[in-house]
Amino acid sequence: SLALGQQYSSLGSQPILCGSIPGLVPKQLRFCRNYIEIMPSVAEGVKLGIQECQHQFRGRRWNCTTIDDSLAIFGPVLDKATRESAFVHAIASAGVAFAVTRSCAEGTSTICGCDSHHKGPPGEGWKWGGCSEDADFGVLVSREFADARENRPDARSAMNRHNNEAGRTTILDHMHLKCKCHGLSGSCEVKTCWWAQPDFRAVGDYLKDKYDSASEMVVEKHRESRGWVETLRAKYALFKPPTERDLVYYENSPNFCEPNPETGSFGTRDRTCNLTSHGIDGCDLLCCGRGHNTRTERRKEKCHCVFHWCCYVSCQECTRVYDVHTCK
Repeated sequence: SLALGQQYSSLGSQPILCGSIPGLVPKQLRFCRNYIEIMPSVAEGVKLGIQECQHQFRGRRWNCTTIDDSLAIFGPVLDKATRESAFVHAIASAGVAFAVTRSCAEGTSTICGCDSHHKGPPGEGWKWGGCSEDADFGVLVSREFADARENRPDARSAMNRHNNEAGRTTILDHMHLKCKCHGLSGSCEVKTCWWAQPDFRAVGDYLKDKYDSASEMVVEKHRESRGWVETLRAKYALFKPPTERDLVYYENSPNFCEPNPETGSFGTRDRTCNLTSHGIDGCDLLCCGRGHNTRTERRKEKCHCVFHWCCYVSCQECTRVYDVHTCK
């Protein structure tokens, strides 16, 4: 269903035929038909999650590359229960919750709106006002849609459900008050406040930290009345067990250094690297020890800009030379 964001990002500008959206399971298809007016927001949320993934991993060996004209838009990368799969599920689920919540607050849907439950009494000198964003509704939509595929009694479904919920919980944990002052001559005698979502970049930053500290799990099988059921247990008992806010995985990632159609790795050849960095985006690590090439590029840029009163800026155009380093 991640393909929804890439292939159907223009849903808002055209009639939606739920049956024509590829990859939906029956429960998602029913959801689409019952709540068709919020489907553009669902698609926008998945697209938002993919874009944030590509920003967060822009300097990594795996840079969240998508494949055009494919339902599996990340290729075989998500077939394995790796850290990368954990992050993609979390950020996409968070994206759906975020986009639906924002759409409701903007009044684009008749089935949702602002949050009337203000979560606490007003403080001294301020009052509730504006439109508090109803993140609980956005999370509910994300849970119903994204988790519809994860109903199998196996380890992968358990992992996906956990990481989906970790992404959504990030939205709820980072809700904050926004306030506007009212009063004569710029005074702040009364503040009108409302609940707002965090910037989605902050959500991406937080989940990227969770990716770096993701908990490795092992699969356990249990016999129940419905048959064999797989659950996850932390691999290392000495470490703090993962909470609902942590990402979990149980298979190791490929190194993504060389192209490999089976793992979905595109390799890092010809990727731009940072010569001065000692991190993963540096030429040593990103290029996997193969070395790098250097070329010069001439770029035209605005320079010597001057502000004129009032009110415009005039600039000259300069040509600057840059060294560009790419992996061999």
